[in-house]
Amino acid sequence: MNGPQEDVTSQLNKMAAYEWTPRRRDYEMERKKYGLSLQQCTSHPLAPGKQMAADEKKATPAKAASKSISAASDPLASFDPLSGGVDPLGSVLDPLSLAAASSNDLDKDLEVSRNDGMDDSFEPWSAKKANILSKYTTSEKLSITTSFLSAEDKEKVIVRSQTTTTVSDKVKNRLEQLDDFEEGSVKEMLDLSQQEYVRRIDELNQALETAWENDQRVKSLKIAIQCAKVLADVSVIQFYPSKFVLITDILDTFGRLVYQRIRQKATYHPPGALKPVTLPVTFTPDMVPDTAKETCRNWFFKIASIRELIPRFYVEAAIMKCYNYLTQGEYQAALSRLALMTRGMGNPLVATYARCYLCRVGVLVAPEVKNHLDYCFTDFGTTYKQFDEESVQNTLALQHVETVKYLNLYGPALDWILQCMAHRTTERVLDGVLDRCELNCKSGLVLNAVMSSFRPEFVSARAVQFCELIKECEEAGFPKFELYKTLGMNVVLSDPPMDCRLALLNDVWKIVMKLKNPAEYILCAEVWVEFPVKHFGKREVNAMLGDIIKHMTPDRAFEVHYPQLQSIIVKVLSHMHDFSIVFAMDKFLPFIDMFQKESVRVEVCRSIVEAFVKNQLEPTNNPVVINSILSICKVMHDSVNALTVSDDRRQISSLIVGFMRRIHFGQDFEQQLTFCVDARSSFSNLEAVLAFLVQMVNRLAVDTRQVVKGNHTRKTAGFIRACLAYSYITVPSISGVFSRLQLYLVSAQVAIINQALTQGDAFLKAAISLVAEVPRVIDDDGKNRATEPMLVNYVRHFLSSLLVVPDHPDHGVLYILKGLMNVLQDYAWGSGDVKAKIYMDVIVLLCSLSQDAYLHGIEKVDLNDSLYGGDRKYVAELAKVADTLISEVLEHLKGLADGNDNQKRQSGLALEFFSRLVCHADMNHPRMVELAQNLWNLSQKHGFADTKQMVKVLAYVKSRACEKSGDAFADLAQKMPLQSRT
Repeated sequence: MNGPQEDVTSQLNKMAAYEWTPRRRDYEMERKKYGLSLQQCTSHPLAPGKQMAADEKKATPAKAASKSISAASDPLASFDPLSGGVDPLGSVLDPLSLAAASSNDLDKDLEVSRNDGMDDSFEPWSAKKANILSKYTTSEKLSITTSFLSAEDKEKVIVRSQTTTTVSDKVKNRLEQLDDFEEGSVKEMLDLSQQEYVRRIDELNQALETAWENDQRVKSLKIAIQCAKVLADVSVIQFYPSKFVLITDILDTFGRLVYQRIRQKATYHPPGALKPVTLPVTFTPDMVPDTAKETCRNWFFKIASIRELIPRFYVEAAIMKCYNYLTQGEYQAALSRLALMTRGMGNPLVATYARCYLCRVGVLVAPEVKNHLDYCFTDFGTTYKQFDEESVQNTLALQHVETVKYLNLYGPALDWILQCMAHRTTERVLDGVLDRCELNCKSGLVLNAVMSSFRPEFVSARAVQFCELIKECEEAGFPKFELYKTLGMNVVLSDPPMDCRLALLNDVWKIVMKLKNPAEYILCAEVWVEFPVKHFGKREVNAMLGDIIKHMTPDRAFEVHYPQLQSIIVKVLSHMHDFSIVFAMDKFLPFIDMFQKESVRVEVCRSIVEAFVKNQLEPTNNPVVINSILSICKVMHDSVNALTVSDDRRQISSLIVGFMRRIHFGQDFEQQLTFCVDARSSFSNLEAVLAFLVQMVNRLAVDTRQVVKGNHTRKTAGFIRACLAYSYITVPSISGVFSRLQLYLVSAQVAIINQALTQGDAFLKAAISLVAEVPRVIDDDGKNRATEPMLVNYVRHFLSSLLVVPDHPDHGVLYILKGLMNVLQDYAWGSGDVKAKIYMDVIVLLCSLSQDAYLHGIEKVDLNDSLYGGDRKYVAELAKVADTLISEVLEHLKGLADGNDNQKRQSGLALEFFSRLVCHADMNHPRMVELAQNLWNLSQKHGFADTKQMVKVLAYVKSRACEKSGDAFADLAQKMPLQSRT
C-alpha cells in the first residue's frame, strides 16, 4: 500500500471530531434542472407488445425475425408441470378402484370408435363402477362354480397336448375339451364371504390372462364361459349389480385379447409395399387377409356352439368388435339379434343386466346404432310385469329382500340403458319413452331413470307432464319424494316455460310440505328451494324457509340434517345478491338460528359473509344489513380461542375486514366512527381487524381534512381529536410489535397533517418507547424471524417522517429525534454495522433539516424551516448532533481494523459513508474534503473494496466536478486513486 493509505487510521485517530458542514440545497432549482418533460401515456409502456416492438426496432432484420419466432412460442409451454403428462398421484389406485378399473384396457382399445359418437356429456361406465361396488354389498355367503380357482382344482385340469398336425384334428381336439368341460369338470365353491368372492374373481381374471399368454385359447374360452354362467345365479340377489361389474370386467378382458390376437394375424400389403404391415387404427374389412377373417369366424362359430343362452350371449357380446374384421354393416343386425335373445332369459333382473351389457358394448363399438336400445327399453317395460309374479316374490321372500330394495337393484342397468338412449337424441325419443311408460309400466324407478338420463331442458319443458306422471305412478316400489327431487334438479338446471312456473311450484310444494318424514322432506326442500330463489321474489322464498323451519323444529330434527340446511343457505345466497332483501325476510335469521352446533354455525356464518363480500359491490349504510352481518361476524369472532389455528384466524379476520370495507355512511363521519367503536368492542380478539379499524379511522380523519380543505372548525377539530383518541386507545391492544409501530407512525402522520401536533407528538413518543421493547427474534407462523432488518427499515421510515414534524416550543430543538437516538443508543443491536448505518441516515436527515426551505411541506402546518428561519443557534444545534454522530461512526470504523471479516466490513462501511458525504456535505469546506479523502483511502486500505461500486462513486464525483462551482469535486477526484485487487 502507498504511504497515504497506511497513514489513514493514524489520521483518523488524531482528529477528535469533524465539524459537519451541510450542503446547501435549492430544491426548486434542482427540480427544474433535473426534471424530465412529461408526455401523456395512453398504454402501459412495459406491456409485452410494446417491449417486443422496441426490441424489434433495435434488432437487425435477422435478429428481429428470430425474436418474433421466439415470442410467438412460450418457452415454458413444454415444461409446465401442471399442463399434462403423468400425474404422480393418478398412478396410485386404491384397491376398490383397481377392482373397478381392471377392464379399462378394452375401453382404451375402443377409444377411437367411442370418440366418433361420445363426448364429455356422456358419463362412461368406468365412472359408475366404483359407486356400484361400494353401494351393492352383502354379508351373505356366496358361491361360485369354476374349475380354475384352488390349487386342488388346478391339478384336476388337464390341458391336452396338441400334437396333431392337421386343421381337422385341432378342431376336434378343442371341441373335445369343450365337451369335457360341459360334462362336469367344474366344482362349486360354497360359503364364500364377499372379500373371498372378489378375490376368487380376481384369480379368474389372472387365470384367463395366464392361459392366453400360454397359448391355451380353449382354456381361456372356458373361463369366459364359466364367468358368464355366474351371471345366471341370483342366490344372493342384493349383490348382483356388483357381481355384474366384476364378471363383465373379465369378459371385457377376454374380448380385448381375442381382438388383439386377430389383429396380430391381420397383416396386409399396402400398395407398393414389399413387406406386410399391421392394420392401421382405422381399417376396412377389405384390408383384412383371409386367414384373419377365418380365425375371426372360428371364434364366432365356437361361441355359437355354446348350448346355454346366457354364456353364449355374454361371450359373443364381449367379442362384438371383432365384426370389424368381417364386414362394416354387421353391427346393427348383430346388436338387434342379441337384444332379442335377452327375451329368452327368465329372470327379469338377469335379463335387464344382460341388456345393460349389450348397450355398453354397443356404445363402444357402434355409438351411432340405436335400434337395439329401443328393443332393450321396450323389453324391460314388458318384463316389468314379472315383478309381481310368484317366482320373483318367492325369491324375495326367501332372501328377505324388500320390494323397494329389489327395485333399486335395477337402477344401474336401467340408468345405463336410458343414458345410451338419451345421448345426442331428440325430444321425440323422450316423448316415445313417456308414452311407453304410461302404457306398460307406471313405475317410479323407470320415471326416475328417465328424468336422470335425458337432457334437463327436455325434462324441464315437460315438467307439468312429469308432475302428473309422478302423481299417477305406483305408490309401492319407489319413493315419490325421490321423483320430486329428481324433477327439481332438472327444473333448476334448465328453466321451465314461464307460464307454468308458478303452477308447477304450487303443485309440487303442496305435496312436499305434506311429507311427515323430516329426512324425505329436507331432501326435496334442499333441491326445490333454488327454484323460487331463481324465478320468484322474497315472499315465496320466505314462505319456503318458514315451512322448512316448521318441519325441522319438532324433535330437533334439524340437528340431523345440518348439511342439507347449509346447502339451502348457500343456494339462497348464490342467487339473492341484494342483502337488504335477504335480511328483510323475517324467516332468514330464524333459519340461521337452527344451526346450534358451534362448528356448523360458524361455517354457515362464514358462507354468509363470503357471499356478502363477493356480491356486495357497492358500499352500504343499511342499518338492517349492517346489524345483521355484524351479529353474524360476532359469531365467527367468538369462535376464535387459543386453540384456533392461524389459518382459520386469518380467514375469519379477512372476512370481517371485507365486510367492514363495504360499510360507508357517506358524509356522516360521526356515524362511521360510531360503527368503528362498536366493531372494536365486538372483535377485540382479532388483531388484524383491530389494525384495520385503526386504519379505517385514520382514513376517516384524512377524509374530514379533504372535506374542509384543511380549514378545520371547532367541530371538525374535535372530531379529528376523537379519531386520534380512538387510534391511541386501540393500538396498544394489538400484540404484534411491528403492527403497533407502523400504526403509531401512520397515526402520527395523520395527526400532523390535521394540525393536531400534540397528538402527533404523543404517537411518536409511544413509538419511540416501543422501539426499546422490540425483541431480537419474533415468531412468524411457527418460525423464528430476526427483527433487526425490519427495525432498521422502520427507523428509516420514522426518520423521513421527522422532516415534517415541527419542534415543540417547550421541549427544545429536535427533542423527538434526540429521544429516538437515546433509545437506539441503548438498544441491543447485533454484531454488525447497523447502528453506524442508522447514524449515517440521521446525518442525512440533519442535512435536510438544516436547509432554508424543506423539500416537503404540509398545508397549514409550520415546519422547522419556518419556525426557526435559519436561526444560527438552531443550525449550530444540528451541527453539534451531526458532529457527535460522525465521531461515533469513525470510532466504529477504527474498531474494525483487525481480521479479514472486519476489514471487509470496514471497507464497505467507509465507502458507504463516503457516498453519503459527497452527496450531502459541503465539499467546499476543507475539513469535509479531508474527511472524504480519508474515507476513500480507508475503503481501499486492505484490498477488500468493491471495485464496481467505487467506479460508480468516482464517476459521480467527476460528474459533480463538471458543474458550476465544482472545483472542490475536481480536486477531490484527482486525490481518489483506484486500486484493483492483486
